[in-house]
Amino acid sequence: MGQALHDLFVIGGGINGCGIARDAAGRGYSVALAEMNDVASGTSSGATKLIHGGLRYLEHYEFRLVRESLMEREVLWAMAPHIIWPMRFVLPYHKGGIRPAWLIRLGLFLYDHLGGRKLLPPTATLDMRTDPAGKPLKALFTKAFEYSDGWVDDARMVVLNARDASDRGALIMPRTKVVSARRENGLWTIETVDTLSGRSSTHQARMLVNAAGPWVDHVIRAAFGENEARHVRLVQGSHIIVRKKFEGPKAYFFQNPDNRIIFAIPYESDFTLIGTTDRDYTGDPKDVRISGEETTYLCNAASEYFKEPVKPEDIVWTYSAVRPLFDDGASKAQEATRDYVLKLEGKDGTEVNNAPLLNVFGGKLTTYRRLSEHALDKIGEAIGVKGSPWTAKSHLPGGDFPVQGYEAEVGKLKAAYPFLTSAHARRLTRRYGTRANVLLGKAASTADLGRHFGSDLYEAEVRYLMQNEWAFTAEDVLWRRTKAGLHMTTEQMQTLEEYIAALPAQMAG
Repeated sequence: MGQALHDLFVIGGGINGCGIARDAAGRGYSVALAEMNDVASGTSSGATKLIHGGLRYLEHYEFRLVRESLMEREVLWAMAPHIIWPMRFVLPYHKGGIRPAWLIRLGLFLYDHLGGRKLLPPTATLDMRTDPAGKPLKALFTKAFEYSDGWVDDARMVVLNARDASDRGALIMPRTKVVSARRENGLWTIETVDTLSGRSSTHQARMLVNAAGPWVDHVIRAAFGENEARHVRLVQGSHIIVRKKFEGPKAYFFQNPDNRIIFAIPYESDFTLIGTTDRDYTGDPKDVRISGEETTYLCNAASEYFKEPVKPEDIVWTYSAVRPLFDDGASKAQEATRDYVLKLEGKDGTEVNNAPLLNVFGGKLTTYRRLSEHALDKIGEAIGVKGSPWTAKSHLPGGDFPVQGYEAEVGKLKAAYPFLTSAHARRLTRRYGTRANVLLGKAASTADLGRHFGSDLYEAEVRYLMQNEWAFTAEDVLWRRTKAGLHMTTEQMQTLEEYIAALPAQMAG
């Protein structure tokens, strides 16, 4: 049982853990990261999938968070133009609505001018009687405001951060549970167990980062043996996926009578994503599922706007996750801060030089890169500075092409692999960017891609995901690395499961 000594040991393979690991590895720190399940298997794959300033956070006066988020939109888009792209959001308005027009206008004015918007188009006003965006909506919505934000494939953003961290020397260990972490002679000793093989390992680190998301308090209690830990407020957010409710690339922002908002967003070409809900959650985060009450709420809220009502029987898939918000004592779940809090502590809570610990509370997809930079400031303060901030001008794997160059990349892929259908080339570029060439290799025909599992998922892609992106199961492939599960039958998914089960375990990672 050999012991490796790392500068940093990160607990948690969500967006914050993987973002911190990537930033740290890029600065020259030696990094290990353990995630008890698949990377992005918790909160980070259960989001509404927006890179956004958070228009509604203005109502709660969270100007710092909104400004940081707005400034990050174009930074992240340039980092990963394959998995992030701009989207226009239509906010229908009618007289006597929840918020007066002047308040919405003021909010959108701030939204346009608070952050460094350069490429994203500004706010506009639409006449819904003539604009195509009015077609799927009820006739009473004659006017709408339209603004820009971004869309992201959330689970891919996490795995690409993990991939890049690994490429820069970090040890990434999915399906590895931290059993205990204790301070010994000024270092951390961390005991882990591989949840697939049952094999135990011991690691040593100069510093520990607890980025376990919804489990951050659990780690403080279980791994460190502390009795009291109550820093996060768990808020459940659920989403439904229905067959496409409208044409076109725009999304909708709906206001509900209870002051909450939901989005209706074009999803995976054939579907509409509707969400999210906001309600306090007290159970184990691993057991989170959409409730009947939430399903009804989302169907009813969307039906207030769409001419054609959304019914429970329209639902083809649902997902639900728990957001670990910093507990600021807000009375309503939707009012709890979305900002993040980083707490650095040493052995006695003040002496940071004795095996320091950084606990990460809260955060959201849009601010993960800035959160990572702030975490690295604290890490430098605790164990010494290495390198300097570098991620703002970087690219995630596959994202090394111009910010508005997606169509050109699709064209290049089609030219290099003429046997691909347009839809297949577009999907591969969306998932892998310039690394689609690595996946396809020397393939000269569809037959060279190997076994066909359904939709446009072939053996070549499955093997690529297992070898390069830590996919171990059919679920990892179908619902996090790709969304092929939406387009495949139960039998096809079962076949994939059997295929992966029959492969040697060392294929993955």
